[in-house]
Amino acid sequence: MSTSQIMLADRESISPSTYTDVERGWINVKECSGHGPSPSTGGSSTIPIMSHGHSFGRTTSGNGRIASPGPAGAISFAATALLLSLFNVQAGGVEHPEVLVSMAVFTGGLSQFMAGMWEYPRGNVFNATLFSLYGSFWMSYATIFIPASGILAAYEDPLELNHALGLYLITWTIVTAFFLFVVIRRNLALTVMLSTIFITLVILSTSQYSLAGMPIVQKAGGVFGIIGALLCFYIGVNLVFVLDKARKQVHGVGCMHDSAGELEIYV
Repeated sequence: MSTSQIMLADRESISPSTYTDVERGWINVKECSGHGPSPSTGGSSTIPIMSHGHSFGRTTSGNGRIASPGPAGAISFAATALLLSLFNVQAGGVEHPEVLVSMAVFTGGLSQFMAGMWEYPRGNVFNATLFSLYGSFWMSYATIFIPASGILAAYEDPLELNHALGLYLITWTIVTAFFLFVVIRRNLALTVMLSTIFITLVILSTSQYSLAGMPIVQKAGGVFGIIGALLCFYIGVNLVFVLDKARKQVHGVGCMHDSAGELEIYV
């Protein structure tokens, strides 16, 4: 019997044996030591695909069984921001930041954007918005410096280019301010980190627009950027530790209990 037929039929009139394990919303778990058989399932241990509204493995409400993408999003932003800030302070004598392009596209861009998309089914609107927007920021910023895009070549006047880059950074300064307003006085670590990133963008946008990229101002922006990146690293790594401590291993590889005592499987 197909899944669609089951959904349309009167559930109470169908024998429980008609349903497959997935259609019932349960997955058999075998050979997980320390977990006896469930009397309701005829001798096999089971775990729900999803608590609080799972539907065939897809999250419909709550966190469900989707791992938190928060650490990946935070660390992706931190790593890319750190590299850009090191270039801004000309660490190691590097004056040409073209190496940043690949990292901004894949680490700060794609990885962080995917983290934002994963936050949506978990119901974390702020994280989803933050990660997806900053992921698009890094990808759009990298695109400016890709020769094939033709963006830099379109500006024949260097002053016009500086003004355009300044306006670009001013726009993202405003976006950062909006995020800061949301978290201020609610989350100390995020407030300090976003405040530092906000100051960094203010300095860099001012440098580009008004001061034509003066090296001393760019270096000041790089210093604040390094501080902001380190704070973001702290948040990301702290999330990893917090999420790991919420689970304790029971026996063997894969069979786990979370802090609430509900079985989880790492695959």
